[in-house]
Amino acid sequence: EKAVNLKKDLAEMQEWMTQAEEEYLEKDFEYKSPEELENAVEEMKRAKEDVLQKEVRVKILKDNIKMLATKVPSSGQDLVTELNVVLENYQLLCNRIRGKCHTLEARMIALCLEISEVWSCWIELLQYLDLETAWLNNLEERVQMTGNLPDKLDAVNDALESLESVLRHPADNRTQIRELGQTLIDGGILDDIISEKLEAFNARYEELSHLAVSRQIALEQQLQTMRETDHMLQVLQESLGDLDRQLTSYLTDRIDAFQMPQEAQ
Repeated sequence: EKAVNLKKDLAEMQEWMTQAEEEYLEKDFEYKSPEELENAVEEMKRAKEDVLQKEVRVKILKDNIKMLATKVPSSGQDLVTELNVVLENYQLLCNRIRGKCHTLEARMIALCLEISEVWSCWIELLQYLDLETAWLNNLEERVQMTGNLPDKLDAVNDALESLESVLRHPADNRTQIRELGQTLIDGGILDDIISEKLEAFNARYEELSHLAVSRQIALEQQLQTMRETDHMLQVLQESLGDLDRQLTSYLTDRIDAFQMPQEAQ
């Protein structure tokens, strides 16, 4: 009975995906006004939310079918095959709806740029460039600080951690810079100025990133060598301490050297 119910759930899920595909993906209107395009974008956003909300149901189906397949292999194997098809179709539907949503949003952005928002887009791009330039300045400063380090393990370790903390900077701002710049360029707006700014920024970013990563690798190697040396010195110090205590005991007991093993002599 459980297998029958799960099979029914899979069929319902597949039927829902077919309807969603027909409703959201198979129609493609020509949007003649900003209002029409805006409504289409909102509709696709709702579609994306609707599809993603089904993820919980898909997961429950997946867990129940796998549990059934474990307990009753004869009944569950066919369901697992059907499940894989549903999972594949669901993922494909999610990807297609995301893609269409992005496409409509891009159309909306382009239309807004053509009408009235060139300036705001340009200002936003400059703001992101300022943020990333400040980060590049900080990165350059940290790289320079690693140039003349004292030959101490703590100093090298602190410099490495400091550099790594800056390198963990998220890529969101650079993504925004790339997308905003490309949007303006594709629209034929401020091509030369934007291209020049982006080329200068990208060139500096690539140069400093490679330099910082190279310095990070060098510091990691230096730190590893220092730790190995420190460990060897510690082992040697402990060995000399043991030898010192042994020889001291010989002297305390007034034992003649010729009575000792060769190494003690």
